[in-house]
Amino acid sequence: MGVIMPKITISGHPGSGTSSLVGKLMEHYNWSSVNGGQIFRDEAKNRKLSLAEFGKLCNDDESIDRELDEKLKQYINDGEIEIVESRLSGWWAYKLNSQCVRLWLNVSDEERANRVVSREGISFEQALQENSERAKIDSQRYMSMYGLNPEDKQPYTHVVDATHIGLDEVFSLTLEILEG
Repeated sequence: MGVIMPKITISGHPGSGTSSLVGKLMEHYNWSSVNGGQIFRDEAKNRKLSLAEFGKLCNDDESIDRELDEKLKQYINDGEIEIVESRLSGWWAYKLNSQCVRLWLNVSDEERANRVVSREGISFEQALQENSERAKIDSQRYMSMYGLNPEDKQPYTHVVDATHIGLDEVFSLTLEILEG
């Protein structure tokens, strides 16, 4: 299908549509993917902990986060997985000098909250507050652990503003990036 780059990282805040985009790319290209959030969920399950319990453990012991991030870096380096999705996958690919498309999906706070409301059935105010708190905590953790600001778009080869466009248009733009 004319794809030049063998791999893409897809990053964005919760509710930005990264998982939906990954699903369409996997179907279109018959590609495989790995999701940083799934790595986290799998590790919680392996340790027989709830996500909340595991999140607290990670917060108390940053070596666990570092171990999980190392797994993600291995996927970026190994060349067998075409799509790596996580908030920091673009940063890791950049730091590893990986020759891949590094895509950030940018979506306004309000639109991300609307998407979370649709997905999880909570109030807009709750979604907006939870998204904001999560972003703040994650930003502090990434800065403390790695000196990385996830708001910095420096490592990304492409930033797509998906605030006012749907999944099909985001998918089309991504295809143009991959095949352009």
